[in-house]
Amino acid sequence: MKLYKICAAGALMAVAFSSCHIYKKYDLPVEESQLVGDYKKAMETQVDSTSLPYLGWEKIFQDPKLQSLIRLALANNKDLKNAKLNVDIARAQLKGAKLSYFPAVSISPNGGTATYGGNKMDWTDMNWSYTIPLSVSWEIDAFAKILNRKRGAQMSYEMSQEYEQAVHSQIVCGVASVYYSLVMLNQQLDLTKRTCEIWTEQVETMELLKEAGRTNEAAVVQSRANLYNIQSSVPTLEESIHQLQNTLSLLLNSYPQHWDVTSQLDFTIPEQIINGIPVSYLAVRPDVRAAERSMAAAYYTTNSARAAFYPSLIISAQGGFTNLIGSMIKNPGEWFLQLAGQLTAPIFSRGQNIATLEAAKAQQKQALNNFEYAVLSASSDVSNALVSYNKNVERLKFLELQVDQLEKSVEYTNELFMYNQSTTYLEVLTARSSLLNAQLACIANWHERAAALISLYQSVGGGR
Repeated sequence: MKLYKICAAGALMAVAFSSCHIYKKYDLPVEESQLVGDYKKAMETQVDSTSLPYLGWEKIFQDPKLQSLIRLALANNKDLKNAKLNVDIARAQLKGAKLSYFPAVSISPNGGTATYGGNKMDWTDMNWSYTIPLSVSWEIDAFAKILNRKRGAQMSYEMSQEYEQAVHSQIVCGVASVYYSLVMLNQQLDLTKRTCEIWTEQVETMELLKEAGRTNEAAVVQSRANLYNIQSSVPTLEESIHQLQNTLSLLLNSYPQHWDVTSQLDFTIPEQIINGIPVSYLAVRPDVRAAERSMAAAYYTTNSARAAFYPSLIISAQGGFTNLIGSMIKNPGEWFLQLAGQLTAPIFSRGQNIATLEAAKAQQKQALNNFEYAVLSASSDVSNALVSYNKNVERLKFLELQVDQLEKSVEYTNELFMYNQSTTYLEVLTARSSLLNAQLACIANWHERAAALISLYQSVGGGR
C-alpha cells in the first residue's frame, strides 16, 4: 500500500471515531454530582481581587517581627523549595509532551569491513562499506493519543502549582501560628511571675499577721502552698516556650535559637472577615483546585486508555549517503532516500486494553469522590474558623467583665480580711486564684482569636 493510501485510511478512521470521547476536552461533570454543579456556579462567580483569598499575608499579619520571620521562612524552608522543584519537574514533563507532536530525528553513522578464509588482513586492500543515514519518524496523532498525554501533563503541571501554593500558605500560617503561641506563652509567663511577686508579698503579710496574733499557722502554710503551686507553673511555661522556639527555628530552616516576638496583644482584623465568607472563595483554595485538576488528569488518562484500542499511524523517512548501493559493481558512495508508512492496530492486546480502560474509569470515579470530599472539607474548615473567631470575640466581652469583677473581689476580700471583719483567708485565696485564672483565660482567648484568623486565612487559600 502506498504511503498516501495509508494516510488516507488513517484520516478516514479518525473521522469515523471523531464522536468518541478521546477528542473531547475536560469539563466539570455537573451531571454526575450536585456538589460539582454548585462548585461550577461558584467558579463562575466573580471574586473581588481585594477579597480575603487574594489578600497578601502582609495585610493579614502586620506585626513587623512576624513579617520578618515569614519572609525568612519563605526564603529558606525546604518543603517550599521541594514544591517549587516539583513545579519544574512537571513543567519539563509538559514540555516533553508538547514536543511529542514533532518528528523524531536521529543520525547513526556506521561503517565496517571484513575478511574471510584466514586471508592476511591488508587494510589498504580491503573494501570498506559505510552508511551515513538521517532518520525521521513522525506519529500522526489521528486518535488523540498524544493529545490526551499532553492534556494530562498540563493538568499535572497545574496540580504541582496548586500544591506549591498550598505549601506556601501552610508555611506562612505555620510561622504565624507558632509566633502567636509564643506571644501567648510569654504573656502567661509574665503574668505568672507578677502573680508570684504578689503572692510572695502576701506570704510575708500573713507571717506578720501571725506574729501579731491576727491569724494562725494554717493560713500561713496555706498561703505558702499556693505560692509554690503558682511558682511550679513557671518552669512548665518556660519549657513550652523553649520547644516552640525550636519549632520556629525548624520552620525557618535554622539551628535552634531564640527569636524575638512582640509583647502587644492586639492585631488588625480585615473587614472582609466581618462580612462572612462566600462559597465562591472555595474555588480558589489550592487543595480544591488541585483535586479538580486531578479529576481532569484522570479523565485524560481514561481517554488515553480508550485511544489504545485504535491504530497508530507512523510515517518514517530515511536518507543519507552510502556506498552499499551496487557495492558488488562499484564502490563510490551515492545518496539514498527511503519513505515508509506504518499502521499498527492492537489485536491480541485487546484484553489488556480493556482491563486498563476499566481501571482508568475506576480511578476517574475515585478522583470525583476525592474532589467532593475536598470541597466539603474546605467548606467545613471555613465555617469552623469563622464561627470560632466570632464566638471568641463574644467570649472576650464576658471574660473582660469577669476580670473586672474579680479584681474588685480581691480588693474587697483582702480589705475585709485585713480588718478582721468575718472574712477567712480561704476567701482571699479563692478570689486571687479566680482572678489569675480569668486573666490567663483572657490571654488564651486572644490566642484563640489569632488562631481562628490564621485558620480562616489558610482555609480560603489566602495569599494567592
